Amino acid sequence: MSSSRRTFLAAGVGAPALLAFAPPAKLSYRTLGKTGLKVTSVAFGSMITSDGSVLERAADIGVNYFDTARGYQSGNCERMVGNSLKSRRKQLYISTKSHARTKAGALADLDISLRELQTDYVDIWYLHAIGKPDEVSDEMVSAQAEAKKAGKIRFAGFSTHGGHAEVIPAMIARKSFDVLLTTYNFAMDATIGPLIESAASAGLGVVAMKVMAGGQRRTSSGGDQKTKEILKRDGAMLAALKWTLRNPDIHTTIPSITDMEQLDENLRAMSGDFAPADARVLDAHLRNIGSEYCRMCGGCEGQCRYGLPVADINRYLMYAENYGEFGLGRDHFRVLPTALRDVRCDNCEACTVKCRNGVQVAERLTRAQECFA
Repeated sequence: MSSSRRTFLAAGVGAPALLAFAPPAKLSYRTLGKTGLKVTSVAFGSMITSDGSVLERAADIGVNYFDTARGYQSGNCERMVGNSLKSRRKQLYISTKSHARTKAGALADLDISLRELQTDYVDIWYLHAIGKPDEVSDEMVSAQAEAKKAGKIRFAGFSTHGGHAEVIPAMIARKSFDVLLTTYNFAMDATIGPLIESAASAGLGVVAMKVMAGGQRRTSSGGDQKTKEILKRDGAMLAALKWTLRNPDIHTTIPSITDMEQLDENLRAMSGDFAPADARVLDAHLRNIGSEYCRMCGGCEGQCRYGLPVADINRYLMYAENYGEFGLGRDHFRVLPTALRDVRCDNCEACTVKCRNGVQVAERLTRAQECFA
């Protein structure tokens, strides 16, 4: 049993333990663009949650937006969210996602999602992981419109991990979406800021994911000892979340939460300002992860002589190593075409991919191939 779980159980019989999970003095709310939904600025990302009591606790405290997806935990995540929140459904906002790229596939996913979530509708339904504008066809947009007309969804969204410079403007121009879910964290290039501002100005609700830059409260094996000691201090990932919330165009965030300790720490971000000490912690964190963390800037696209989707494979490895979700990373890797799955980077004399942020691409991709192939 984890220490955080033991602490929670102890809270049932002792007042001092209860203090460990006391909510912040004041929950903060922001309006999610033109949807009008007033959501807590820190919401609940359930991708790697396995303990339903954590979701229940979050809802009891006042968190009112919970995010999941059809593909998370091979479908078990939606089932857990549904079981945990069904008695509170009318007081909460729930979003889910489909990775399908056909109208029939997406609508089939939605019907399964509604059944697993034990609800008649979801508040936001995302077309998930859009990497290029042409991945969103007219029939995909019509699927969302049809679902909205049928009362199965309230608002239509899209999510993107990378390719922001192309994807976000193109989706804004479609004028078909209500919500943008995007990677946004302190490690990314500053060009992401104006893109998010443009989305918010167009009326889209903006939800930030990957706000910990792959951290998930785990430290890299690299870096000097002084940096590691800094990262061990309480509040390293809290600083990352507070950094994201500095931006008023970010309406809410969906950090992954696995236990009561993480829930408590994340909620503190709603009542804490980003301070110079936080900036120093993040500088140390960035030095520690610099050779491993993909910023998803798109700068490496087209550089691999074999056509490997470098940023995507880095993300799959991040799921396994940083999130502890090996199955999720493996499942994504196995969807790649056979010709790409069979590539072995250690057979190349020299890698043609040069990361402008210093990520050791050949090393990372070789690691992914060893893990998943």
